[in-house]
Amino acid sequence: MTTEPALPPPGTAPAPAAPPRPAAMPAEPSSAEPPSDELPFAEPQFTAEPLAGPERAPRAPRRPRPVLLAVSGLVLGTLVGGGVGYAVQAQRPPTPLPPIQVARPSYPAAAVDPTAFAAQQPKPLAIDGDLLKLLIGAPDGSAAWGEFPDKPSWVSVGELAEHSGSAVRDFKDLNSRGFRRAAEVDWKKGDTRYRVSLVQYAPDRANEAATHAVGTTRNLKPFADGANGGYRVDETPRYWADSADRYYYGQAVAQRGTVAMVVEVFDPKPVNPDVVKDLAKQQWERLV
Repeated sequence: MTTEPALPPPGTAPAPAAPPRPAAMPAEPSSAEPPSDELPFAEPQFTAEPLAGPERAPRAPRRPRPVLLAVSGLVLGTLVGGGVGYAVQAQRPPTPLPPIQVARPSYPAAAVDPTAFAAQQPKPLAIDGDLLKLLIGAPDGSAAWGEFPDKPSWVSVGELAEHSGSAVRDFKDLNSRGFRRAAEVDWKKGDTRYRVSLVQYAPDRANEAATHAVGTTRNLKPFADGANGGYRVDETPRYWADSADRYYYGQAVAQRGTVAMVVEVFDPKPVNPDVVKDLAKQQWERLV
């Protein structure tokens, strides 16, 4: 028994082959458009029409900006004005310059006497030396005033600031205004207390010495000819710090170069103006 198909008997024509089955047709589209004659897999046809969307209005032509017009006009006006000015100036005749005149050096007919020339110069201020030697001393019969020195002595900027009721403020002011050094002498005679001080500032701070001496003092009366300052006495009493004790105050101030001179008198009764004036005159004479 074999599995091969039986051959047709000789002389018999072969049976015709069955025709191929047609391929399944695609479903008809749901739209109402008529079917196309093109094949289902034909390439799509592209058109130049834009996609669906709102229609855009054509853009108006751009106008020149005002700033650009202004800059262009400015540049053009400058060039035109420069050209016109150059043309006008080129037509004018040249103006000759005046001759250069230089003064000839002149020399004295005779040699200068060094001694006479030095005598004509202003005398240097007597403030470059030791301030202790420039202070007056306590008079005879006086006593020490508490812990204050009764002979000319150096005082620090802190000790100088403690003399007033605003020590912190005065300490800052002295240091910020070019304070250099200070010397003073204090004494007591009877119930009256005296203080004379010399405060010197840096060489370029002479104006600060003037402010320290006479900057805040009013109604001063002169105590000596040529003195840059004056004196005054109070008619109303003051009170010592943290005390009910009263005192009357007298003061004399002056400025000599970079040195400020201050003379103070504290008295339980009204201060005699002649006493203040005499002390100020004595101290001023040692500075000139």
